[in-house]
Amino acid sequence: MKKSTLLFLATLVAAVVARADGKLVIKGSDTLGAKLVPQLAEAYKAKNPGVSFEIAAEGSTTGIAAIIDGTAQIGMSSRRAKPTEMSAGTAKGVTLKPTIVAFDGIGIIVSAANPLAKLTQRQVEQIFAGDIADWSAVGGTPGKISIYTRNTSSGTYSDFKALAMKNRDYASSSQKMAGNEQIAAEVAKNPSGIGYVGLAYINDPGVKVVAVDGKTPTPATVLDHSYPYARPTFYYTNGEPTGEAAKFLEFTLSDEGQKIVRDVGFVSPPKS
Repeated sequence: MKKSTLLFLATLVAAVVARADGKLVIKGSDTLGAKLVPQLAEAYKAKNPGVSFEIAAEGSTTGIAAIIDGTAQIGMSSRRAKPTEMSAGTAKGVTLKPTIVAFDGIGIIVSAANPLAKLTQRQVEQIFAGDIADWSAVGGTPGKISIYTRNTSSGTYSDFKALAMKNRDYASSSQKMAGNEQIAAEVAKNPSGIGYVGLAYINDPGVKVVAVDGKTPTPATVLDHSYPYARPTFYYTNGEPTGEAAKFLEFTLSDEGQKIVRDVGFVSPPKS
């Protein structure tokens, strides 16, 4: 049997498994999967009691990989698929189709106990790259800066490098966290800490947002991109979604779904 046929059959079997027992399998981004998608799923189940969900929020890379290998019907991602991922999908007969479901702004957070209120984009880059290591260099209280970032499977990790750091490497002293909530929790208890989180997490207890070049992430500054770290977030599917995945995507984009998007803290995409 040809190798291409074996790859197709393996993908087909995995996809069938992912759809078994009325279950909708959704994997990927913590930014979407820790708060927003579970709330959307609960509202959807209230209307469709025969549907169950398996949601794994372990990073955008895992969501895109799950679409390529057929182990999920929807892949959550806070970044666009990379050319290498697109090629990997094509090799398996998979077409990675993105749908924008919400807009986000990556907020720079410090401890509420930190008196610092503003930074420039250049200072943000220098801090997270390790060029600036003491708060006194940016007008803060003297002391070593503790940097908290997402882990390497995170779309936010990649997006922040591109949007804020000119794709430079993070400081070797930076501490990698599994999710937005973990970053917020660490920064909250460390007066010397700094990190970044999605819009839905900027009001977590014990942290505050630092203005960047005079702008903070709000629905208005995210939509008009005057806030420098604004970005779309996505559901990825294998081509046009079908069945329950299509219905759930439609629900996410509906007025009811988008109200949940806004209530959680994200920004609705403009209606075309």
